[in-house]
Amino acid sequence: MAHHALVVGASGIVGSATARLLVEQGWQVTGLARKPGTAENVTPLAADLLDPASLASAVEGLKPTHVFLTTWARQATEAENIRVNAAMVRNLLDALRPAGSVKHVALVTGLKHYLGPFEAYGKGVLPQTPFREEQGRLDVENFYYAQEDEVFAAAKRDGFTWSVHRPHTVTGVAVGNAMNMATTLAVYASICKETSRPFRFPGSAVQWNSLTDMTDARQLAKQLHWAATTPAAANQAFNIVNGDVFRWKWMWQRIAEWFDLEAAPFDGEPAPLEEQMASDAAAWLELVAKHDLAEADITRLISPWHTDADLGRPIEVVTDMSKSRKLGFVDYQATDDAFFAVFEQLRAAKLIP
Repeated sequence: MAHHALVVGASGIVGSATARLLVEQGWQVTGLARKPGTAENVTPLAADLLDPASLASAVEGLKPTHVFLTTWARQATEAENIRVNAAMVRNLLDALRPAGSVKHVALVTGLKHYLGPFEAYGKGVLPQTPFREEQGRLDVENFYYAQEDEVFAAAKRDGFTWSVHRPHTVTGVAVGNAMNMATTLAVYASICKETSRPFRFPGSAVQWNSLTDMTDARQLAKQLHWAATTPAAANQAFNIVNGDVFRWKWMWQRIAEWFDLEAAPFDGEPAPLEEQMASDAAAWLELVAKHDLAEADITRLISPWHTDADLGRPIEVVTDMSKSRKLGFVDYQATDDAFFAVFEQLRAAKLIP
């Protein structure tokens, strides 16, 4: 039976990387998004996951064998995150049910499974690091849990297998993405270089000094493909990171070197990017005009709130990958090279000078 993937959130960092890999693997790929972009050999499908009637109409006649859920909608509170994001998953799986074609559903969540939602990020009683999949849910409301429960219920009812994938901070390229550390840092570094501002680490002393890890979108895409095609991986949750660990005191210097910058000394105090970049729209417009860049709206490139949340954490965050390794997923990606690959793509697309 031929594989037909429906990649939900195909215009995002994870979705676009996943669609690209599946095309390379010979799959038929449909890319669903509210405003789908154009990607080679990916059939675009425009749909609103919060509008059941139009969604049902959009997917009518579509018979995907595999569904990859790589999107979410950020809301003002965790209660709203739960209501909206659970509905998005439920509505999609309900709309696909009549065709009876789905064999596997993969859901991408993240380490907030262990850390708690942004409202309670890194607070209270947390599991011991490195985080392992067998660690249970925290006793707090979390939209990741609600998304999982929708997938589990539909799988039980409709008879498909599932997998859940928990990346750390994801690096990749997608303009307009709500959580994009690599592009945020690239824009910040470009402005620092142009204006001779200090390239200051924005986060906490704990993050500066502790071991941590990250997830290249291409690495995540490989695990999604692996889990969807490996029977032993069915109905399981997996952490997914690059496979290396680093300290930000080292990585910050590596990023500075790529941009031919001097990294400012870290004084131990956070310097959040949301504050540092609050007035940078005008500086960015000057860079756009000077270097003929492709995106004048800085808000479509940066997400300083998210970068601050990750780099400002007062706890060590590091992830165990043993579970999928034991089952045969052995891909690896050096994280500094993952950052550099993003920077090179941004420069090639004239998104940074």
